[in-house]
Amino acid sequence: MPSNDVRILIQSAVPTAVVGAVAVAVGGAVEGGQGVIGAVLGALLVILLMGTGLYVLQWIARSIPHLFQAMGLMMYMTQILLIFVFIALFKDTTLFHPQVFALSLLVSTLTWVAAQARATMKAKTFYVDPDPATPTGNATEEKETSERPS
Repeated sequence: MPSNDVRILIQSAVPTAVVGAVAVAVGGAVEGGQGVIGAVLGALLVILLMGTGLYVLQWIARSIPHLFQAMGLMMYMTQILLIFVFIALFKDTTLFHPQVFALSLLVSTLTWVAAQARATMKAKTFYVDPDPATPTGNATEEKETSERPS
């Protein structure tokens, strides 16, 4: 993973982990041990799903760039659907408090998306790769001048 991608991953995961820690504290204060477990699982699930999605999306951007936008939309839709599946599967569990789990998922997801958007906007990523063969980066102009008869 290139350093720019790792930077975006870190700048997304750290705020999400901080919000997850706050959710754990609030869940523990409000619901006790079950609230702590629910908040931890919610935050970890978001970090795992979103982090994996970001990694896969960066791999797609390098290997199949023409599918990047469509795969990005599909990736986010899949992540949100998986989060809803986890909420539906564990809504009646006694292992942890389901409302704290769901709220931790929601807050962590919103934090991840906002932090990733901010990190991506601040990243200095080229939209077009400059031509490394020419020092000016304008290969067509140099080609035209070299092909003209003198």
